[in-house]
Amino acid sequence: MTALDASIAKPRKQFGETFLGRLWIGLTRSPAGFAGTVLVLLIVGFSFIGPLLVDQDNPTDATKIWLEPSSEHWLGTDYQGQDTFTILVNSGAEPIWVGTLAALMAVFVAVVFGSVAGYFRGRIDAVLLQLTDVTVTIPQFLLMLAVVAFFENIPPWGIAVVVGSTMWAFLFRSIRAQVMSLKEREFVEAARLQDLGTTRIVFREILPNMAGFIFVNFVISVNQAIYAIVGLFVLGLMPSGTPNWGLMIHQSWSQNFYLNPVTLPYVIPPLIMIVLFTIGLVTMGRGLDQALNPRLRER
Repeated sequence: MTALDASIAKPRKQFGETFLGRLWIGLTRSPAGFAGTVLVLLIVGFSFIGPLLVDQDNPTDATKIWLEPSSEHWLGTDYQGQDTFTILVNSGAEPIWVGTLAALMAVFVAVVFGSVAGYFRGRIDAVLLQLTDVTVTIPQFLLMLAVVAFFENIPPWGIAVVVGSTMWAFLFRSIRAQVMSLKEREFVEAARLQDLGTTRIVFREILPNMAGFIFVNFVISVNQAIYAIVGLFVLGLMPSGTPNWGLMIHQSWSQNFYLNPVTLPYVIPPLIMIVLFTIGLVTMGRGLDQALNPRLRER
């Protein structure tokens, strides 16, 4: 068969029929989802590419403590005389990637356990449900406080493990219920009749139909993880070696920012970044849910 015959036999998919095409069409159909995606990309670029573009030489200077914003220092200076804008640029990467890693871990565990429990049921389901009940009864924040207090100088990936290990149980039940519902559908019965194997049925037939649901919950998990991580820094319970939005808020509080209006440019920008990133993730999640959910995509 010639190349021309092959191209005729297998016509190329239109852009709208591909995964990326559906993703793009779903996002552009929702102005809020598209705006949220742009906002998230801007903040991620600001946090990860920005440090490569700013001058990292930010020495302390006792003569420049708490200077007001100016052309030289766009957001003024902090309590050590360092440029606040430079600190802000260097403070976004850690909470974003640590929160994303924690959410990935939580969603992965919830999807695997929920799929196994919902599909096989029986004794496996009972054991996993019992494990979930025990996990849910443990106060999340108190568990994080205990682990952080026990392990001094815990690395960022360790923080992700701690936060992720406390978040999976709440998503587990939803995934389990979705799998229990989908496994009774006709396409799953057809896959069983074809003897495609349990792994293929679960991961190629059932889970793709839950892509939008899983992603939306992943977005929610990222928000929760970032709030938990920032909260630990705000309370001063985490090591302060790397710049962090939560650490900026903690330092502002320790310096009594509420008594000195000049310090507001140091505490307000990280709060704004956290809020904007959260809003962007939520609106982007709605747009992608519309793109990945077949029922919403047909509307």
